[in-house]
Amino acid sequence: MKKYISIDIGGTAIKYGIICENAEIVLKGSLKTEAWRGGPEILKKVIGIVEHLIEHTGEAITGICISTAGMVDTERGSIFYSAPLIPDYAGTEFKKTLEEKFHIPCEVENDVNCAGLAEYSSGAAKGCKVVLMLTIGTGIGGCIVLDGKVFHGFSNSACEVGYMHMDDSDFQTLGAASILSKKISQWKGEPEEKWDGYRIFEEAKKGDMICNRAIDQMIEILGKGIANICYVINPEVVVLGGGIMAQEEFLRGKIQDAVKKYLISSIEEHTKIVFAKHQNDAGILGAFYHFCGVNKKL
Repeated sequence: MKKYISIDIGGTAIKYGIICENAEIVLKGSLKTEAWRGGPEILKKVIGIVEHLIEHTGEAITGICISTAGMVDTERGSIFYSAPLIPDYAGTEFKKTLEEKFHIPCEVENDVNCAGLAEYSSGAAKGCKVVLMLTIGTGIGGCIVLDGKVFHGFSNSACEVGYMHMDDSDFQTLGAASILSKKISQWKGEPEEKWDGYRIFEEAKKGDMICNRAIDQMIEILGKGIANICYVINPEVVVLGGGIMAQEEFLRGKIQDAVKKYLISSIEEHTKIVFAKHQNDAGILGAFYHFCGVNKKL
């Protein structure tokens, strides 16, 4: 059975695995990204991971599949824009470097696009014709999957919804899960490090009014933002992933109600709001599906 190396590069961790041609993950691991070290060091880590996995399997590897933060030129397999979180990441040539070193085909795709592909192919949006994927964590990322293919836009920058202007700010500044810690520490007059996401939701469930107010404000923004995107692309399903996944039971109904508030009934009645299925495996699975879509004979 053919085997593929798949690597998911995030701002905090680099997750990796070996995937069989039937999409079964047979090995998984991770290491710290150390994003502050910059793009060249991340490329070195990726090379080290590939070397380790090739040695570990002792078998031929059919492809190297990469999911990564940043804006990706999928044809070149390189990064053309990245937030300051990863210095000197723009210009990183994953495909060229890895193919020259290992003589194995390599394909690269943006991490949110990979998550969308994973959910379309074998997750919460399996088989849906028009899919909107949103990852909500430190920021807000977006992906549109049309009939099984990621819509990249004219310059590979489609669905960068986090930058969408809203209420004198932007969608991710107001609606990302990371804003909760900042708000609650300010309102309570306590250090921000005391209020991570887990504690915020646990206290909210116990009835903490300040925590619930902050969460309600985030949900209101999410409802408005999701509805605005739905007016443009009319998705069959909206898949929510990222850091909020851990709170699906607490948030599902609230977010559905918030979206319903801002959508006209003729669209709302035909739009499903679901939570992602693949969670931490979305990146490596989606990178594999992307590779297979580009290299159908491999």
